[in-house]
Amino acid sequence: MSLYLPFGEPADVLICGASRGIGLALCQQLLARDDVRHVWAVARRATQSPGLAALAEQYGERFKRRDLDACDEEALTALALERQQSGAPLRLVISTLGVLQQGEARAEKHLGQLNLAGLMTTFSTNAFAPLLLLKHLLPQLRGRQPCCFAALSARVGSIGDNRLGGWYSYRASKAALNQLLHTASIELRRLNPQACLLLLHPGTTDTELSRPFQANVPAERLFSPAFVAERLLTVIAARTPADSGSFRDWNDQPVPW
Repeated sequence: MSLYLPFGEPADVLICGASRGIGLALCQQLLARDDVRHVWAVARRATQSPGLAALAEQYGERFKRRDLDACDEEALTALALERQQSGAPLRLVISTLGVLQQGEARAEKHLGQLNLAGLMTTFSTNAFAPLLLLKHLLPQLRGRQPCCFAALSARVGSIGDNRLGGWYSYRASKAALNQLLHTASIELRRLNPQACLLLLHPGTTDTELSRPFQANVPAERLFSPAFVAERLLTVIAARTPADSGSFRDWNDQPVPW
């Protein structure tokens, strides 16, 4: 039986990147569970999200929205302190952070489209922010209690699976995320043998991130956020500490590094 879902006691979960898409769907599904005490919904504009506002109205004190940039370490320190003072164990953290083409970030097709600002923006969101989130929540994951930290990666971050090229920043930032969190899983195993750290490929999901690139995606391979959220929670439920540091897809199949 899974160590993580069901929790066995009322526990807290935290979703970073919660304001829309997969993050919002995860909040909806976790709030529907009796064994979840609080859902902490973290995003840059969490309090401005209509979807999160509707959940706050429905679930009241069980739902906590916090505006936060996950690259802001001062804000992360304050969040970690507030969450620790709440008194409930933190059993599950999911980072859905990701950017492909927005602001300075670009889905580059060739080397001539690369620039330092785009690379830095993409790496900051896709690779550095989830790692900083883990850094600041690490004291709450130490010990011997079962817990899981999961982050959305992407199959295009697989070096072994790269046969098409392109998307330099996005591919490389997800590959960096995989290495950073795989390394962190080794440290976390020493600090808590009951912990599990997972990298998850959600598949092509009908969200703002993928919409400009959906033209050639077969209908049966374009997933709704609700479907993906359910699948990711199912994958997490099937994993144990022996799987910590692994990279798996929405169908619980391993993805090559």
